[in-house]
Amino acid sequence: MGAAYFYHLTTQPLERVLPMLLDKARGAGWRIEVRGKDAARMAELDAALWLGPEEGFLPHGLSGGPHDADQPILLTTGPDAGNAPTCIMSVDGADVTPGEVLAMERACVIFDGHDGTAVQVARGQWKALTQAGCAAQYWSQESGRWEKKAEAGG
Repeated sequence: MGAAYFYHLTTQPLERVLPMLLDKARGAGWRIEVRGKDAARMAELDAALWLGPEEGFLPHGLSGGPHDADQPILLTTGPDAGNAPTCIMSVDGADVTPGEVLAMERACVIFDGHDGTAVQVARGQWKALTQAGCAAQYWSQESGRWEKKAEAGG
């Protein structure tokens, strides 16, 4: 049974935080779906991941290609990722259901703390997931390093 981890970005943008979270998830042996809402935004994240340091390269692809099933990290704009993920990373307010959280090792909801709409969406996701019985943790980088600020049982 998985848990939802909420990451409140305040000091670094998604493009800097996502590779770190992906690296940790890959280190745990997980296959990851990075789920967004906009195909152009996912293409931007894809390009940013390709431009990362060579020694920290994260093998990945955009969904819809012939090798989706082989991708350890697949960037998508909807559910049913073709890479059989064990971890979902939701960006830009993409939805994650309680059923998905419970079926995964982890679901990560990553949101921009400088965007009021993104904060409201994340609060709604926290409420929906925890009311459905999902375990959840809220992490903030407000102090300059990641700190767990809240936790709800599952």
